[in-house]
Amino acid sequence: MEAFPDQFMEFHPIHGTNVQLDSSGTQATRVESFANGVCFSKQPLKPGEIFLIEIEDKELGWCGHLRIGLTARDPRDLEVVPEYSIPDLTDLGDSWVFAITRNHNKVTEERPGREEAENENDTNSKPKTFFTDSHLHIENVWIPRDKLVGRSRPGRFSHILDDLYKTNTLPPTARRSRIGVLYVPKGPDLGDMHIVINGEDMGASARGIPTIEPVYAVVDVFAATKCVRIVQVEYGFSSLQTLCRKSIQKHIVHRMAIDWLELPEALKHLCKYE
Repeated sequence: MEAFPDQFMEFHPIHGTNVQLDSSGTQATRVESFANGVCFSKQPLKPGEIFLIEIEDKELGWCGHLRIGLTARDPRDLEVVPEYSIPDLTDLGDSWVFAITRNHNKVTEERPGREEAENENDTNSKPKTFFTDSHLHIENVWIPRDKLVGRSRPGRFSHILDDLYKTNTLPPTARRSRIGVLYVPKGPDLGDMHIVINGEDMGASARGIPTIEPVYAVVDVFAATKCVRIVQVEYGFSSLQTLCRKSIQKHIVHRMAIDWLELPEALKHLCKYE
């Protein structure tokens, strides 16, 4: 796919009645009840562009979790934002939303034919390169892995928890878990919706989505999910800030060890939390 310039992701100012956005437009909090938490991306997504969020806070006592997906409906054209993404928004048509659960989020793919299986085995047998190690590959889309995997809050056991996020051992509904949605082009004006959880592709959740009209991300801050924030993904060359952060993180044994380094406090904070 052709590379596209990074755009700063924000939530759309049109959202559910119980949603409160922060001043940057990148954090959405459901301030009451368990519903009316539907949010949209401010801009339509480009093909292969992921809308990535992190679960910031949860609220006990509710049944159900975050819902995420895509819609071809411009939020500005809605008479009222639906109370629920499922079924209210999806019943309007041109919307595809997936309920994230503690388990069983991966889509069961049809078994490939013999020729397809041989091609897949050939692909898997190829030696890993920089891009297979550093990028998630979905069809003809490459997404940098750097921001895809959730990270625990810095603490004594954060290195153990970080490994659990990397292996998707923790429930995808846990705090600090990162969940993204994108669509992959599949022929003229069509695409498949994929959901990515902590760096792992869950497969095509919806196939043959018409993409001739602009497609927006949908995030429903529902029930036990209380607050989410957008994680910005860099597709092109990494910024100097990102390169510095990666270099420091590569040479320390534990994130808490950053406190021992003689670095500006702002840089320490960046390395510990990003």
